[in-house]
This record gives sequence, C-alpha cells and structure tokens, in this order.
Amino acid sequence: MKKLLSIVVPCYNEEEATPIFYKTVHEIESQLTTVDLEFVFVDDGSRDGTLSVLRELHAKDERVHYVSFSRNFGKEAGIYAGLEKAKGDYVVIMDVDLQDPPALLPEMVSYLNSGEFECVATRRVDRKGEPPIRSWFARKFYKLMNKISNTDVVDGARDYQMMTRKVVDAILRMGEYNRFSKGIFGWVGFKRKWLEFENVERIAGETKWSFWKLFIYAIDGIMAFSTAPLTLASVFGLIMCITAFIFIVFTIVRKLVFGDQTSGWPSLVCIILLVSGIQMFCLGIQGQYMAKMYLETKKRPIYLVQEEE
Repeated sequence: MKKLLSIVVPCYNEEEATPIFYKTVHEIESQLTTVDLEFVFVDDGSRDGTLSVLRELHAKDERVHYVSFSRNFGKEAGIYAGLEKAKGDYVVIMDVDLQDPPALLPEMVSYLNSGEFECVATRRVDRKGEPPIRSWFARKFYKLMNKISNTDVVDGARDYQMMTRKVVDAILRMGEYNRFSKGIFGWVGFKRKWLEFENVERIAGETKWSFWKLFIYAIDGIMAFSTAPLTLASVFGLIMCITAFIFIVFTIVRKLVFGDQTSGWPSLVCIILLVSGIQMFCLGIQGQYMAKMYLETKKRPIYLVQEEE
C-alpha cells in the first residue's frame, strides 16, 4: 500500500508562482511511484489573487487543499497550519517560488522509505544571487546560534525538509506562539539526512524578506533557543562593577600619595554615558525576553482561518 506524501506550501502574494509550482511538481509525479500526493497550500493573508488561484486548483484537483488566514500571520504560522492540516505519512515543506527544487523529492522519499532516517533536510551550498552583506550576516548568524544554544542549526539550512509522521507530531507538540522553525527542527532531534543543492533563483514574484525582517527573525531565533544574551548582560554588569572599584581605589591612592585634586569632568561625563548606555542595553535585553513571555502567557492562537478546503 502506498504512503501518502503531504506537500505543505506557505504562500503570501504568490499569484504568479503558485500555478507554476503546481505544474512543476505535477511533472515529476511519475517519479514518485511509492507515494500518493496531497497538496496543502497555506494562504498567509495574501493581498493579490493567490486565494483565487488556490480555489481553481482545488476545483480541478481534489488532492489540492488550502487554508486561508484572516490576515498575514507570517511564514512560521503558515508552516504550523500546514503541518496541522497535513494528513500524510510523510510531510514535506516547500517554498512556492521553486527555490526548493522539486527534483529532490524522489530522493527524499527513498531515504524515508529505507527506514534509516526520520527526516531528510536540505541546505544550500552557496548564496549566489544574494547581496554580499546579507550573505555575510547569514553565515555569522548560523555560527553564533551554534555557539550560544544547544540547538543544531546548520549553515544554509532550508525549511525544505521531508519528515515522517512521528517528527511532524513532535513539532506540533511545540505549540509556542513565538516560533523559529529552524531551531524547532533541530531541537526535536531524530535521525536526519542532509541533502545539498546550489542556490536557485525564485521562478516569479519578489522576495518578501527584507534585510530588516531577516534581522528581526534572527533576533527572535536567538531569544527562542538561547539565554546567552541574559548572561551577556550579567557579564557587562560584573565588568562595570570591577572597573568602578578599580577607579575608586586609583582615585584614593592618587589623592593620598600625590595630593591630586579631583578633576577630569569630560572623562567623568563619558564614563557616565558609557555606564548608562550599558545599563539601557541590558535592560533592553531583559525587556525582549519579558515581551516574549508576555506574548506566550496570552495564549493567543498562532493563526486564524478565514477559509479552508
């Protein structure tokens, strides 16, 4: 008996790319001889005709299902909603812009069929087409995450991965509001096979990820899987206390030995500004963690559905 493969596809303003994605996957379906397919598109509050396209695909192919949000909740919510709706024995997450090559699907299925792996993940081996500054920050982010957290986040890792039902259920148990999927995928563990591929340009439309959005996403990831920033704030406080003690001793000794009068107003102002800046920085770190806790305690739903088929 064939297993069911659910293809989860988050979409936001992807009216042009969605039909091309569906057609491309359909073209390689003959190579997926050991599984049946179902498509689970998640319309993340698109403002173009994405929802209309999904309705048309559903009307002509009963294997196509979709969830449409009441507004834009973000890709993380889209991934979670798609995993919740997927019924497959295997579930794969893919970007609709075809930057996740569908040609890898047969190989991914074969690894899961072997029973040796519970998950087949992918990573890009290059970042051709990306701005150099963005690529540099991305590489540094992955290095930082692996140093300050216990979560394995591989450089170049994509959300494009195929999982068994066991892995999907484990991910769904992590119902946190502030989600960072790359960290969650690494945190749940299970035996994982990595596939590498070269960067692929999107087939249509424009990227929705600006540098600022990626930066905020990186900050969310660090705070979701590491308490290192809080430790850093404590270290700053300790350093400033030691420095202040040293200056006090220095000032007393200078007065007793050399009889110097207290002087140096400009330097004093600089020190006050430095200490105040460090204090505000540390308070900001604590505030960010408190804000995340505040949002979690509200127990708001991760997404709201407007339409579903």
